[in-house]
This record gives sequence, C-alpha cells and structure tokens, in this order.
Amino acid sequence: MLRIRRGVLCLISLPVVLTANSPLIQAQLLPSPPRPVIVMPQAQPPPAAPASSATHGCLPEGNGYLRAQIRGARNLDIDWHNAEMECAGGPRPGSGLRLAFAGPPQDDGHRLRMVFGVAKVHEGRSGRELPTNLTVIFEGEQRLFATRGDDHCTVDQLRQERLAAGGGTKRSWRVVARGFCVSPASTLNRDERILVSRFDFAGTVVFGEEQKAPER
Repeated sequence: MLRIRRGVLCLISLPVVLTANSPLIQAQLLPSPPRPVIVMPQAQPPPAAPASSATHGCLPEGNGYLRAQIRGARNLDIDWHNAEMECAGGPRPGSGLRLAFAGPPQDDGHRLRMVFGVAKVHEGRSGRELPTNLTVIFEGEQRLFATRGDDHCTVDQLRQERLAAGGGTKRSWRVVARGFCVSPASTLNRDERILVSRFDFAGTVVFGEEQKAPER
C-alpha cells in the first residue's frame, strides 16, 4: 500500500498470507525426488582353479627310470626319474618288446628320446642275452642315431612284473632290464656316431586282447 505524507512516498509492507495453495507452500509440500541408490559391487570370489589331473610320469607306482651312458658325437650321462619322463611300450612285430623313453623337454624345445627293440622275449617272460636294436632321437635337432640291427646291443637281463589291471582286455607289465652296446649307432648319412656303452631301465609294455585258446 502506498501513502503520500507531505510529498514523501512511503512504502508500507503488508504481511503476506500464505495459503495451502500458495506456490511456495506447494513447493515445500512436494516430496523431494528420490536420491539415487548406489550399489557397490560385491567382491566376487576368484574362480576355482581347474582340478589338475594327477599324473604319475612313466609308471603309476612311481618306479620308472632310465640310466644310460652315451659317448661319441654327443657325451651324455642320462639319469631320468619316473616323474620327469614319459614311457610307453608294446609288442614288437614277430616276437619281442619295444619300449620308448622320452626325457624332460628343454626350454628350447629339444628333447631326447630312446627306443629299445628287444627281440626273442614274450609277454610276461624273463630273458637273458637278448639281441636289441637301439634308436636315439634328438628331437628339435632333427638328428637320429640307429644301430640298424639287433646285433649291436644286448639286454643281458630282463624281467616283467604284472601291473594292476586297468579294466578292459589290455594287460600292462613293468619291464626291468639292463644291457650294453658293443657297436655304435650312426646317423642316416653315417657322418656321426654315438656309443651307448651301458643302459638300464624300468618302463612299461601294454598288450591287447587275450588270445583265444586254440580249438581242439
């Protein structure tokens, strides 16, 4: 309200009456917008590591090995234990056994493998003075040495021990042998030679189905 007193303009403030319909009251009565709810991510448990299959190296019982002395183009004294090597074997065509041993792989990809072909021995039988063919493979180097015949090496003693049956018709044996070579093994072009002067090993051979008894 305006009043003029003696030429002076005066402003008289009047009390402001607020009703429920007043915009100010409405603004105060309106509910405030909901605050955003922040959900902190919960720490997830680390994924379970895959169960590693139990490995036993050469033989499940842990009693496989290979020892050998090599001289010539390569000079090596081999002493492999069960857990650090692989072995496999089976019947040799005709009569005999073939056993293969592979040593621990190296960082550069090289690996030594030795294969013994023992003649004149049958499943489950022991033997003495058995002619043996030997092949030595240097994997990663493309080098192979072979005796090329059974008359250069001899297994002077061999025995077989039956392993626990793993089911099916296959039969496994632990083969323990020792022997020596009297002549060297050479490369294919015969430029290099090595002599395995002695060796002894324990590996495995596996045979297939049982032979049926002959009909009478």
